[in-house]
Amino acid sequence: MEVSRICLGTMTFGEQNTEKDAHQQLDYALDKGINFIDTAEFYSIPGRKETQGSTERYIGNWLHKRSDRDKMIIATKITGPNPALSYIRDPLNFSKEQINLAIEGSLKRLQTDYVDIYQLHWPERKVNSFGKLGFEYDENEKWEDNFLEIVQSPNHLIKIGKIRHWGVSNETPWGVMNFIRKAEKAGLQGPLTVQNPYSLLNRTYEVGLAEVSIRENVGLLAYSPMAFGLLSGKYHDGSDVSNCRIKLFPKLPRYSNETTFDMAERYIKIAQKYDMKPAQMALSFVNTRPFLWSNIIGATTMEQLKMNIDSIDVVIPEAAIKEIEEVHKLNSNPAP
Repeated sequence: MEVSRICLGTMTFGEQNTEKDAHQQLDYALDKGINFIDTAEFYSIPGRKETQGSTERYIGNWLHKRSDRDKMIIATKITGPNPALSYIRDPLNFSKEQINLAIEGSLKRLQTDYVDIYQLHWPERKVNSFGKLGFEYDENEKWEDNFLEIVQSPNHLIKIGKIRHWGVSNETPWGVMNFIRKAEKAGLQGPLTVQNPYSLLNRTYEVGLAEVSIRENVGLLAYSPMAFGLLSGKYHDGSDVSNCRIKLFPKLPRYSNETTFDMAERYIKIAQKYDMKPAQMALSFVNTRPFLWSNIIGATTMEQLKMNIDSIDVVIPEAAIKEIEEVHKLNSNPAP
């Protein structure tokens, strides 16, 4: 598959964006050469029973009106274990039965016969993700090594034509390599992609996973490249509004603390010094990473969407790159 360097992320569809907004964004992105759309059965974000599946439904209604499904790459995800999300399914796991139920639901909402990349939204085992710093081993954790079974399920879906490839999300180097090893040993297709956070404020992917991506040919789909909009500068210059994500959802604290605010300000000043829009510099930095396959952008307004897509043409001067790296050394992990 040939995917566009920029992918349209859709987690705001159904929460901050109406269906009309969503369709306008999808039309514009496609017209600008973006052929990659990412969603999940869990969306919109933050997850609520009332809005669960709305993002896929919006995309499905849009697809239903078109005749060019074969020109698009559509990725979605099966929800990982979380007791608070039992309204989606119960139990939530990656058993063959649950994966089959999940893909049928997604295909129905998306109004399509197949998904191009089907992803495991987060691992079944406990890992340090979603803002948690450091791995804490729990000897009482009830988790069984079912990597082979998980590999077999999406391969069965590939065989019967319901998905084309599969990937993981919020994974660790150990997890990705384990999937690769189990798939190779069984003669099956391993994960194609890793969808993890990556931005100027979160470069943890570079420790371990970047090398896995390059040497094992399992590319990064970078999410939150704008750190919930913090890297745009709107929270620093006072141009943010009441419905900005950090203000709307204070229970998602990864980007709403004093340290991340200070580090973001340093990057914003570099962009201003070199006459770049902070948002475009932040996205351009991600676009140039050698382990990246696609950069998942999101927007709540068409103005934001247009500016984010135009980042593909922004080239960061070498002098600015050097300054970015100097700031990075001050705090290499402000938003894990």
